[in-house]
Amino acid sequence: MKSKVPANEHPLGKASIGMLAVTLAAAAIVYTMGTAKAEEALIIPPPSPAVTAGLAAGTAIQETAVFAGGCFWGIQGVFQHTKGVANAVSGYAGGSKENADYDRVSSGTTGHAESVQVTYDPQQISYGKLLQIYFSVAHDPTQLNRQYPDSGTQYRSAIFYKNANQKQIAERYIAQLEGTHLYKAKIVTQLSPLSAFYAAEKYHQDYATLHPESGYIARFDLPKIANLKKLYPDVYRETPVLVAAQAGNMAKAR
Repeated sequence: MKSKVPANEHPLGKASIGMLAVTLAAAAIVYTMGTAKAEEALIIPPPSPAVTAGLAAGTAIQETAVFAGGCFWGIQGVFQHTKGVANAVSGYAGGSKENADYDRVSSGTTGHAESVQVTYDPQQISYGKLLQIYFSVAHDPTQLNRQYPDSGTQYRSAIFYKNANQKQIAERYIAQLEGTHLYKAKIVTQLSPLSAFYAAEKYHQDYATLHPESGYIARFDLPKIANLKKLYPDVYRETPVLVAAQAGNMAKAR
């Protein structure tokens, strides 16, 4: 399991920076020289009309969706480069507030999954399109409780639905994808009701954008963003929407 905390922002303080730097450097070498492979994009069909048949169309100006699929850095990066997405925040879902912090979630014992809350404009991009991106370029939905080098239930593939519509669309789309036999193994994505989402620590936000030099980001996350651009040029945007920018705008408005 990797250490994700940049040395200059580690909550343990400056005394730990030297040791952490060595640990991160060693981890980068392991990932660069190891046998783990980067995510491979899979060309899949969009949701068919049957997926949304009989479901009432929403009228909200903004909607939210919560997706989990391995390290939240990559999932966040993909959706930050997706048109129609107003914000994508890394965080934790599936557990309680009391232990929704990185150190405890990383133990794999809290019930949380590293997740991303996506706020989007349904007039620009549909929930079904977000699911297509999620199942094709954001992660591999056939890996059980892991994504390539990261293992544990905190890295599980999961959709945390906020209402009955999201649940039915996800269920129907998974059934559609299983019927295509495009995946080499069964889709193991869990569908769970969203009880709460807890934003991750500041140093985890916008990580793929802020640390492109990271061996982990270069090997496992930047290829996801490149695959988004390649497979979905109609919804790809070059400049990502960042959490830091959102926070800055809110501060100016006060």
